Amino acid sequence: MNWNTVFFVLIAVAYYMSLPKLMPSVVTTGKLNDSYDYIIVGAGSAGSVIASRLSEDADVSVLLLEAGGDYTENENFHIPLMALRLQKSESDWIYYTVPQKESHWGMVDNKSYWPRGKVLGGSSIYNTMQYTRGNRYDYDEWAELGCEGWSYKDILPYFLKSEDMLIESLKSSKYHNTGGYLAVSSVGVTPIADVYLQAGMEMGYDIVDYNGEIQTGWSPMQATTRNGIRSSTSVEFLGRINGRSNLHISVRSMATKINIENKIAKGVYFIKDGRKMYIEARKEVIVSGGTINSPQLLMLSGIGPKEHLESLGIDVEVDLPVGDNLQDHLLLFSSTNITEDIGITEEKVNSVQNKIKYQLFGTGLYAATGLDGNGFFCTLETDQKKCAPDIQFLMLSLSLEHNMLNLKEDVANEYLNRPGSIGFATVISLVDPKSVGSIRLKSSDPFDYPIIDPKYLTDRRDVDAYIRGLRLWEKYISTPAMRAIGANVKKMKLSFCLHHEFQSDAYWECIVRHLAATVYHPAGTCKMGRSDDKTAVVDPQLRVKGIKNLRVADASIMPNVITGNTNAPVIMIAEKVSDMIRGRDTVQHLRRDDV
Repeated sequence: MNWNTVFFVLIAVAYYMSLPKLMPSVVTTGKLNDSYDYIIVGAGSAGSVIASRLSEDADVSVLLLEAGGDYTENENFHIPLMALRLQKSESDWIYYTVPQKESHWGMVDNKSYWPRGKVLGGSSIYNTMQYTRGNRYDYDEWAELGCEGWSYKDILPYFLKSEDMLIESLKSSKYHNTGGYLAVSSVGVTPIADVYLQAGMEMGYDIVDYNGEIQTGWSPMQATTRNGIRSSTSVEFLGRINGRSNLHISVRSMATKINIENKIAKGVYFIKDGRKMYIEARKEVIVSGGTINSPQLLMLSGIGPKEHLESLGIDVEVDLPVGDNLQDHLLLFSSTNITEDIGITEEKVNSVQNKIKYQLFGTGLYAATGLDGNGFFCTLETDQKKCAPDIQFLMLSLSLEHNMLNLKEDVANEYLNRPGSIGFATVISLVDPKSVGSIRLKSSDPFDYPIIDPKYLTDRRDVDAYIRGLRLWEKYISTPAMRAIGANVKKMKLSFCLHHEFQSDAYWECIVRHLAATVYHPAGTCKMGRSDDKTAVVDPQLRVKGIKNLRVADASIMPNVITGNTNAPVIMIAEKVSDMIRGRDTVQHLRRDDV
C-alpha cells in the first residue's frame, strides 16, 4: 500500500468516524396527540431547555413546536467555525429592520440584517458560541425594578445548573460548575490569542474570568463547545434525552395563534405540512419564540397595544405594551491588517491538515469560533470591581472579507479586505444601549414579517459611548504587542467620512453611524416587571398579565438587556422558569452565600 492510498484511507476513516459526532440524532414526532399538559412554542435557546426540564416529570406530557427543521439536516450547524456560513440559508429567518435614520448609513436602504435561527436549537445554532452571563449589576437592577427573585444571587444557581465547565483552571471556582448539559470550553487555537491578552495587559487591564467576580478586564474566550462540536441547546438538552416518551417534538410547525377563552390560554393553532392544526394545552402554553417571534405571536393572539391591534382588525384580549422596549447591542468591526501570519486565513482553513485534524480529533481551526479574546470596559469608571461595563471588545482572528452587514457595494469595496489578506478585527460592542425601539405587526397575517424598528443611535449617549470605545481601541492598537505584529489604525481611514479630520470625534461618529450594526442580541419586547408596572408584559413568574396559563420565557422578558452576549442568560431564564412551572427548587445545593 503506497502513501497516497494510506492518505485517502485515513481521510475516509476520518469522515465516517465523524458522522455520528457531527450529525447527532433526535427523535422528532410524526403523529401528535390532541392535547398535552404543556405546549412550548419555539425550540430555540430557551424552548429546548424548558421542554427538557418539564419532561423530567414522567407524569406530564410536553409538546415542543418549532417552525424550522431538524438540526440533523446540516452538519455546519455543529461545526464552530462554520457559524457565519449559515446566514441567509434555509434555516435563517432573514429579518431586516425598517430603514434607520441615525445609523446604518453605509447599509443598503439603511436597513440592518438580523439573522435568527429557524431550526431546532434556534439561534443557539447560529451564534458564535461565546458563553457570557452578563454583569451582577444587571440582575440586581432587575430586582430593584420589581422583578423579585431575579437578583444576581437568585439567578447564579441556574447558570451553575446548566454549566459543564471544561476549562481546568475554572473548574474549582465558586462561580462555575461541572456536570450540567451545557459545555463551556476554551477555544483559543491561534497564536494571535496570546497577543490579544498581552496587549490588554499593556493597556493596564487585568486578566479576569468575565463570568466570575469581576467582569471588567481582558479574558480568554469561554465558548459553548464540547469536543470541537457546538454545544447548542437542542443537541445538549434534547439530544441527550433522545426517546423520552412524554416529550413530543414537532418541526416545521409554525404557530399562528394562541387560543384564548375567557382570559385563559387553551391551546395553539399552527401550520404543519400545509395543514392548519390545533392542539389543546391542559395546563400551560409557554411562548419561547424569541424577541421577534414571541411578541408577534402574542399580538396575533390579541395580546398587545390596543390601538395597534384594533387598527389591524384583531380582537383585543388584553391591552399590554407588547413589542415595546426593544433593545439591542451594536457592533463595529474595527479592522487592521498585520504583518505576522498568526491568525485564521482561508488558506489555513481549507488545508487538508486542518480538515483531518478536525475529523479525527475534533481539534484545529474548525473547532474554533473565530473569536480568541474578550474585553469588558467601563469607559466612565476606573474601579474594575464596581462597575457595569458599557463597551465590550471581541477579538475576531480573521480578516474581514465577506459582506455580512448588508453593506452598500461601494462601502463594502473600501471597508472590507481583499481575499487572502492577513489581519483581524476588533468587534467593538455597545453593551449598555440607551436607544429603545419597537416591534409591531405588519398585518394580521402570521406569515407577514413584523415591523422591526430598533431606533439605533437615537439616544446621543450611545454615540458618545462608542466614541469612548474607539478611543480605547486606538490605545489598544498602539500597544507594543500590537505594534510588534504590524497592527495600526490605517484600515479604518475610509473616504466616506474623510470630510472630517481622521480620528477626530466627528470622524468616529461618522464611522459609527455608517457601519455599526446589530450584534444579534435583541431583547426586551415582552418586558418583565411588577404586576402593577404598566410598562411590563409579564410578571416575575413570567406569566402574561391578564391571561391565565400563559407564560413567555426568552430574551424578550429582559427589563434591560444584559451586559454581554445573551445566549447563556436566555438558558438561565429557561432553567429558572422551569422550576417555577414545576413548583420545585432544583438548585438549592448550588446556592452561594459568598458571591
